[in-house]
Amino acid sequence: MGKIENGADGFIDAFSEYLSDGLFIVPTHTWNSVCRSNPFYDVRSTMPCIGTLARVAAFRTDGVRSLHRAHTVFGKSAAEWVEGEEHSASPAPVGGCLSRLYEESGKVLLIGVGHDKNTYLHAVDERLQIPDRLNPEPFTITIKDHEGNMLVSPPFHTHFTAAADTCVSEYYPNYKEAFEYTGAVTYSQLGNALVYVCDARKMTDTAQRIWAKADRDLCISHEPIPAEYYR
Repeated sequence: MGKIENGADGFIDAFSEYLSDGLFIVPTHTWNSVCRSNPFYDVRSTMPCIGTLARVAAFRTDGVRSLHRAHTVFGKSAAEWVEGEEHSASPAPVGGCLSRLYEESGKVLLIGVGHDKNTYLHAVDERLQIPDRLNPEPFTITIKDHEGNMLVSPPFHTHFTAAADTCVSEYYPNYKEAFEYTGAVTYSQLGNALVYVCDARKMTDTAQRIWAKADRDLCISHEPIPAEYYR
């Protein structure tokens, strides 16, 4: 984006003010440190692994960091939005923070990145029950909550695709032309950054139309999705 007055805090302040009647959700992923070999998450101290904005957002006192370990929410109903997420058994379950953007007709902003960083599409995979998306071998996570209480997650299934040589999200850009055609994404500019403005409901509905016609997994290699699947 370029220089921002007051840095990451200034960015969060601006978006929180603009969305004062709604919610501003910031990814604060911890998948690099909270994992099978280290299944412990302290909501008050575990550091996000995806950059400055996440590291700042996770520890602001005006936000509510989810016990799910993947996001921090700002807004009047933030605590209600993330309530019960410690019971999640997968990264983006139906009824969870990201998945509910569908019911609320929420928007996803990809700022300076593409659909390979569009975590909401994992929620689409889970909603549509796309095969081979969750690791069949779960593990439990010990969670230390905001009051210092120790909780234990249900058996947690990470994202996993046996048929691909990397995380399936690397192939989410395959959706780009389909989303453009159906109006699920438009483009804008924020400072120096190109911004994808993505409509959660339209992305989901487009993906559902595509997968209803698909005869193979469309996100395990770089290949265009046939236009007849979404036109």
